[in-house]
Amino acid sequence: MTEETPGFDEKPDVPSDAAPEDAAQAESADKAGSAPAGDVTDIALQAQLDQVRTALSERTTDLQRLQAEYQNYRRRVERDRVTVKEIAAANLLSELLPTLDDVGRAREHGELVGGFKSVAESLETAVAKLGLQQFGKEGEPFDPTIHEALMHSYAPDVTETTCVAILQPGYRIGERTIRPARVAVAEPQPGAQGTKSGSDDDSSGAKAPDEENGGPDEG
Repeated sequence: MTEETPGFDEKPDVPSDAAPEDAAQAESADKAGSAPAGDVTDIALQAQLDQVRTALSERTTDLQRLQAEYQNYRRRVERDRVTVKEIAAANLLSELLPTLDDVGRAREHGELVGGFKSVAESLETAVAKLGLQQFGKEGEPFDPTIHEALMHSYAPDVTETTCVAILQPGYRIGERTIRPARVAVAEPQPGAQGTKSGSDDDSSGAKAPDEENGGPDEG
């Protein structure tokens, strides 16, 4: 019976005639079998995967925010570009409105003939391409946002405040009004409804006092 020496681990038996390399491999195999190396590797890989997923989520959020900011910037630039274009065109066309008024008066008086007619039509075509639109017609309801009333009267044949004459046409570019239409307006005749109602009552079969009493006695 042999006595075990405390403090020393037993090592696998190695043949006495084995080479030193064989002895080292046997010792490494013994150490590998005693430690759970696979579990440690899986935990490390899972931690790295979680870090990658977190970083990817943060980068995706940043990219989405940048894309939204870029789209807002593009829309704002496009809106500003259209606004600046309209303002520049409005400033230019405002200077041409007196000339267009002269052309309109000449057309009304039959003076738009010859070369003057060609020039006037070319001018009207050019300003139309820039987006200038004329508005204002007789008979349309009066709208204080686009009409400027210069004359006022009453008329029995209207039911609301109506433009009865266009003294000067209005002009707009898109939704921007350059000049309101200057008009003469007419309102319903005061008391017209009451007078009409009274007439209807008289024609509804009401009798005069003499008719109710049978009229004057004969002979």
